[in-house]
Amino acid sequence: METLRILGERLRELRKERKLIQLDLAKVLEITDVHYRRIEAGKVNISTLTLCTLADYFGVTTEYLLGRSDQR
Repeated sequence: METLRILGERLRELRKERKLIQLDLAKVLEITDVHYRRIEAGKVNISTLTLCTLADYFGVTTEYLLGRSDQR
């Protein structure tokens, strides 16, 4: 699904900007690093709560994370 791919790409970009590793984000979300890697790979859906948590953490909109806007 295109949206999941975009979400993964944007999360990877934001994570790297902050010089974080995938394990750091997995800890923030209280999930395994394997599950977080699958999110970045665009292989799993995430809940609305997880989406909002990520948007708040990175200071961006959910619309940006989902690829519905290019404005952070």
